[in-house]
Amino acid sequence: MSALGGPTTDELSLERAPSRYVVGIDLGTTNSAVCYVDCERNTSRVEVLAIPQFTAANVVEKLDTLPSFLYQPAADRAALGKLPWNDDSQPIVGAMARDAGAISAGRVISSAKSWLCHRGVDRLADVLPWQAAPDVERMSPVEASSRYLAHIRAAWNHQFKGAPLEEQEIVLTLPASFDEVARELTISAAQRAGLPRVVLLEEPQAAFYAWIAKHRDTWQAELKVGQKILICDVGGGTTDFTLIRVRQDETGQIQLHRIAVGDHLILGGDNFDLALAKHLEEKLAATKGLDARQWDTLLRASRSSKEELLSQASPTERTISIASGGSRLIGGSLQTTITRDEAATLLVEGFFPKVPRDARPQARRSGFQEFGLPYAADPAITRYLAQFLARHRYADVDPPADPQAIPTPPLDPAKPDLVLLNGGVFSSPLLVSRLLETIGEWFTGDRATPWQPRLLDNDRLDLAVARGAAYYGLVRRGLGVKIAASLARSYYLGLEGTPPQAICLVPGSAQPGETITLKQPALELLVSQPAQFPLFVSSLRLADRAGEVLPIDPEQMSALPPIRTALKTRTRGERGTIAVHLNVLLTEIGTLELWCSEAEGERQWRLEFDVRSATETDAEAHESAAEAQGFIEESAWKAIYSVLEGTFGTGREHPDSLIKRLVEAAGSDREQWPTSLLRRIWEALIALEEGRRRSPAHEARWLNLLGYALRPGYGLAVDDWRVAETWKLVHGKLAHGVPTSRTESLILWRRIAGGFTAGQQKAISQPMLTTLKAFHKRATSAGKSSEPMLSPHESIELVRLVGSLELLDVPTKITLGQMFLELLGRPKLANIRAALAWSIGRLGSRVPVYGPLNTVLPASEVATWLEKLLATAPLDVPLQLAIVQLARKTDDRFRDISGALRTTIAAQLTASGASDESLKLVEQGGDLDSLQQRHVFGESLPIGLRIR
Repeated sequence: MSALGGPTTDELSLERAPSRYVVGIDLGTTNSAVCYVDCERNTSRVEVLAIPQFTAANVVEKLDTLPSFLYQPAADRAALGKLPWNDDSQPIVGAMARDAGAISAGRVISSAKSWLCHRGVDRLADVLPWQAAPDVERMSPVEASSRYLAHIRAAWNHQFKGAPLEEQEIVLTLPASFDEVARELTISAAQRAGLPRVVLLEEPQAAFYAWIAKHRDTWQAELKVGQKILICDVGGGTTDFTLIRVRQDETGQIQLHRIAVGDHLILGGDNFDLALAKHLEEKLAATKGLDARQWDTLLRASRSSKEELLSQASPTERTISIASGGSRLIGGSLQTTITRDEAATLLVEGFFPKVPRDARPQARRSGFQEFGLPYAADPAITRYLAQFLARHRYADVDPPADPQAIPTPPLDPAKPDLVLLNGGVFSSPLLVSRLLETIGEWFTGDRATPWQPRLLDNDRLDLAVARGAAYYGLVRRGLGVKIAASLARSYYLGLEGTPPQAICLVPGSAQPGETITLKQPALELLVSQPAQFPLFVSSLRLADRAGEVLPIDPEQMSALPPIRTALKTRTRGERGTIAVHLNVLLTEIGTLELWCSEAEGERQWRLEFDVRSATETDAEAHESAAEAQGFIEESAWKAIYSVLEGTFGTGREHPDSLIKRLVEAAGSDREQWPTSLLRRIWEALIALEEGRRRSPAHEARWLNLLGYALRPGYGLAVDDWRVAETWKLVHGKLAHGVPTSRTESLILWRRIAGGFTAGQQKAISQPMLTTLKAFHKRATSAGKSSEPMLSPHESIELVRLVGSLELLDVPTKITLGQMFLELLGRPKLANIRAALAWSIGRLGSRVPVYGPLNTVLPASEVATWLEKLLATAPLDVPLQLAIVQLARKTDDRFRDISGALRTTIAAQLTASGASDESLKLVEQGGDLDSLQQRHVFGESLPIGLRIR
């Protein structure tokens, strides 16, 4: 695998005998499709694979597309029948799965493709369906995507028994704006489905290849040299913009060059459905809203209504009915109507408003949180398009001398001459017309007659991407017209220094297959010790040159998950630095291979991209300025190290006064120490680890300071390595088995819990669960003493530790929360009441401190916890804090409690004297202030780091 994801060039080579078929697969958010060319018969004909699938129980039909939905029926799966390849064991994929969502909420997976690029969850974890029924098997977005591809593979192999799909040349499409992790995960899904060799192609390019294939004999006559072609691809889950320039080579032949690609936007047909559903919800149940299952039903009804009401032959209105157990019953359902004009106004004006050409997206919350997906903040696609055209105004042309000058509309190089539309959204003539009108008004200027770009026709939008992918398979064999696609993104490697700098690894003008060797500037490589290689990408700075060292501009450079590794040498014990230069290969699918070569030798080190750490969310999802906090003077560090060495090294200072002496040496209170200093203290403590064995007091102070220096376990380069080293030294290896050492080890684990893997958190929790269950049984059994079996400090820290383990599975969290709720009101346990309340708040929090959203408990469970907390008097500050965390508003229907319960909670918090900030979190949501962050985390955070 390449450093930044995707197969290597060797893996993509066609040195083996060419396959009979070239196959294009559009793995879509809403629908997938397959097209192919039989190279032994007619290479000018692209055919569609009709895919067998269930359309109802015991009814199998062949359809041109496979809806990207997966359904797990509650009843016996085998009773629904078998597919032609005699498979009755797998979940149902396709049309029946899509339709089942209307009656079986919580049993259907949809929008898996959008989840592949969601950085807010562990994309390799089993998170779908997002709100699953209790008996439903959850799957990761990768696994769900692989099930769609496995169905396609089985359908193909059933029809072409002598030519298995896994032996054909396969072109698999994906959004142009997919980042390197999402590309890697797409390949992983294909491999899981038994398709080990695929070529990736960006969907906008595939759509244009489909247009070329349709106009094989006339396409050159329809294009003129110098024209700019805008491809606007709005699918079910994403919006992609791409620019192609028409050029001429030395022989006079027309060439096509992809010159720009837009940023990734999770904005598409799903958002249309959400907007329509929210509008209908106001009409159906304005006062109290719909519950989660009703909402699921309404959302699916909105999807079909949208398609019908925006179609060419739209009815004047449509009736919407959903099951209800409440008021306004009409035949056992809530019912309303929506007119064609009403839907057009809502969706056209909401997503394609006419805005000026200098409009920019609004940086506000869209409110679209229903799937737990990070939808684009502004739903107006035209604003993003205006920004894209302005950003890439001078792509492929020389900018003016005055960078602030904005050309007048008719002469503006941002103007596209031709437009190609792709995606199911543009099956609506209303939306096509609005988009062309808007672009036309941007660049009409003083013309006497309105101007519009010419629309390139592409029929069957649902098949265009798959057709283009199949045609691209021919292009790879030299049988078609190739789009010359430069990288259209510049990549950078972060360097140490103040201010932060980066070296340009690959400029946006780089071509596939190009190898770049960077011998300047001279670089030093750390070996045999942990190192981090920060990566950045920019779709704006396309003119930077390879090897150029530049300041990091957060406005124009986006951080990618870094490469974290420890580079080894054959010489045991070799440490320090080695002079190296960098080699970069841009593969034909636009991914990078990166390695370091010794400047004065022959050794090389391949830098492997760790997809697992990039997909598991911890520090990467949080705001952190820890890297920029700087370093203290070396003289101050020497004084600090002398204090540490005097306690745990050759000196004989008593550990009780350690913190006071460190504060004096640093010249500042410990809460003001920068993260860089804290991590140096951690390194020193690890080096002086033997000194903790002198006495229980030494070990207790060593453990306490170690955890303080490494908290919260993330936020600075290679913190994951530091946490792993701490785990190896401490877990199960206390030098003194006394209560103080045990208690301090619990505090240590709580402080750095955010840096643990799910496996480490489980390993920590298992023995504690046994202890807590015994403690709970003893405390709640009639006639027996409820005196704790642990020391008071141990019991408090044990309770707080398990509450901080956000990666525990949901059933374990529920068990812990229910136990703690029973213990909360016990008079004899008053000494741990605050710890119990704190832990309940963390276990059931609507917004995790560091964990992914798939670890959040169901709102229904949390509602029962809240009712018990409200009945527990008095509502002191610890209980108020727990209630606020459980009731905090997120605008995600599946995480939020009901409006009625929220109103009750707000009233009781007000009566209990809760702060205005706490009430705001419950009633409106928002971010934590500094005091709330301290309470939620359990103590102060290092400077520069904040939680959500």
